[in-house]
Amino acid sequence: MKITAIRTHLLEHRLAVPFESASMRFDRRAHVLVEIVCDDGTTGWGECLGPARPNAAVVGAYTPWLVGTDPLETEKIWARLYNALRDQGQRGLALTALSGIDIALWDIKGKYFDVPVSTLLGGRFRETVRAYATGSFKRDGIDRVEDNAAEVARYHAEGFHASKIKIGFGVSEDLAVVRAVRDAVGPDMRLMVDANHGYDVLEALEFGRKAAELDIDWFEEPVVPEQLGAYREVRAGQPIPVAGGETWHSRWGMREPVETRAVDILQPDLAGVGGFTEARRVADLAALHGIRVVPHVWGTAVHIAAALQFMASMVPNPVRVNPIEPILEFDRTENPFRQAVIKTPIEHDQGVVKIPDGPGLGIEIDRDALAEFRMRDD
Repeated sequence: MKITAIRTHLLEHRLAVPFESASMRFDRRAHVLVEIVCDDGTTGWGECLGPARPNAAVVGAYTPWLVGTDPLETEKIWARLYNALRDQGQRGLALTALSGIDIALWDIKGKYFDVPVSTLLGGRFRETVRAYATGSFKRDGIDRVEDNAAEVARYHAEGFHASKIKIGFGVSEDLAVVRAVRDAVGPDMRLMVDANHGYDVLEALEFGRKAAELDIDWFEEPVVPEQLGAYREVRAGQPIPVAGGETWHSRWGMREPVETRAVDILQPDLAGVGGFTEARRVADLAALHGIRVVPHVWGTAVHIAAALQFMASMVPNPVRVNPIEPILEFDRTENPFRQAVIKTPIEHDQGVVKIPDGPGLGIEIDRDALAEFRMRDD
């Protein structure tokens, strides 16, 4: 079996109401899928984290090193592609594009051996995972405090055990939002906060100290990802566990924050860290240092399926009678093609998501949806 073609599918939807995180504004949802075709007709699918068009361009740049190779040789291919752009891309688009390719290769491998990717990764420790709802962005022209409280209350009513709130817009305003959400959902729902690296150290320390009484599970990306010393200062100077890692690509990007304990919770993203091949190494690195792993997820059902396959295979740390289970980040913001791209949507039932058990990623792509949501040139 040999690779004959690599294709990218750029998808887009313009939002009715734009929204913001602390570091980015969204007036549309745009994602890119990677399709790898083999000479026997086998097709694998992956997804890249980050800007769609640039990722597609880098996937295209990798294509000459892929065509004609054996897709089952995932380690060999990963090393070749990483080295091809090593001098210019040890992080960023070179890794996010490589991630989409690697996910698609593992999808092919699972289909070839007729087993889920999680089986190839070593076995399934679980068949379902609890999900937490991600949303609570700042929507244009809408009172943020009331809007976020109502939104998270809705997630609570739908059965989600936890939800993540976007902060980083200013300490006073952020505290008002989190207090309103806590009042709306009561004491039993787990709440996390994500500053999307919108604070400096002093703001992060102030927020963390004042928000601690609101029972927050973790404080995600408090400062910019390059500032590892600042991460350590925030972790040491306030009581909420610190999380991060979606932009620390590859084992090399993860090494210093793990070894210096810059975070309590590591958040590798399958579509950014280097795909399944690299995510396994990162999980092992975290386990060596006793750091909890909760994967980051932001994309279509292809990305969700990849994260679920990885989470199925995650070894409990520690192994015990009632282990600490990973939880799935489940985006609830507006995105009509998120689930439409596959024929059987991956949805939750009272906040619990079943892990696909079919070959590869366990999903089937709906090509009509790819055509419907294809990115235009305007």
